[in-house]
Amino acid sequence: MPTKIHPTAIIDPKAQIDEGVEIGPYTVIGEDVQIGAGTKIGPHCIFEFCTVGKDNWFTGAAYVGMPPQDWSYKGEHKRFIMGDKNVIRENVTLHRGAHTDITTMGSGCMLMANSHIGHDCRVGDNVVMVNCSAAAGHVEIGDRAIISGLAGIHQFTRIGKFSMISGGGMANQDIIPYVTAQGDRARPVALNLVGMKRNGYTREQIKAVKHVFKTLFFRGLLLKDAVAKLRADNLPPEAALILDFVESSKRGIARPRRKGELETASND
Repeated sequence: MPTKIHPTAIIDPKAQIDEGVEIGPYTVIGEDVQIGAGTKIGPHCIFEFCTVGKDNWFTGAAYVGMPPQDWSYKGEHKRFIMGDKNVIRENVTLHRGAHTDITTMGSGCMLMANSHIGHDCRVGDNVVMVNCSAAAGHVEIGDRAIISGLAGIHQFTRIGKFSMISGGGMANQDIIPYVTAQGDRARPVALNLVGMKRNGYTREQIKAVKHVFKTLFFRGLLLKDAVAKLRADNLPPEAALILDFVESSKRGIARPRRKGELETASND
C-alpha cells in the first residue's frame, strides 16, 4: 500500500515513516519518531520521541510521546514505545518516560476517548482503557486487564492480568490478577470468571485460582502465611502467578472489604 500524507501535515525530516502509513490533516510528526507500516493517523495528532509499531489506528487528536507531567523532568531524551494493532481513540494522551528511559504499551490494546497513560508506565497486551480512565506515572497494567470509564490508578500501582477496575474506581494498592475491583480505594469484589472462561481457562485452572483467592483472603491467615501455605500446594502456573504478584508488591495488596461479599460472588 502506498504511503498517504495530507499536504497540511508537518513531518520532521528525520522521522522514519514506513510503507502504507496514512497521516491525516494538521498532524505533526516531530523528531526521533518511527511509525510502523500500515499505521493510520487521523487529523490533529502530535507525535514526539516515540516508536509506533505496525497497523495501529489513531482516530484523531491523539498526543503520543508527550513530555511527562512531572516537575522533575528537565527535557531529557526519553521515549514512548508501543506495539502493533492498537486502537487509539480521540484525545488520548500517551507520555514518554521521565525517570526511566521509556513508557511502553504492548499490542492489541484499545484506549478509548480521553484516556491517559502517564510517564514510565508499563502496559501489556490486549488492555482496554475505557473513556476518561487514567494511569498515573509508574503504573503497571497486565495483559487483558480492563480499566473501566472514569477509573483512576495511583502512581506506582500495579493492575494484574485479566483483572478489571469497575467504572469510577480509584486504585491505590495493587490489584491481583483475575479479579474485579471497584470503589473509591478499589478493592476486589469478585473473581473475573467470565474473562477467564472467554480466554480458554480450564475448569481445573479456575478451581486453582479460586483456591488461591480464598486462602489469601478468607481463611483468617496473615498474607505472608497464606502465601507460604499455598507455595506448598501443587498449583498450576496460572494460579501461582497470583503468589508471584503478591510477593513482589511494594504498595501493598488491595483486599476485600468484607468476607461474605466476595466469598459469595466467587461461588456463583
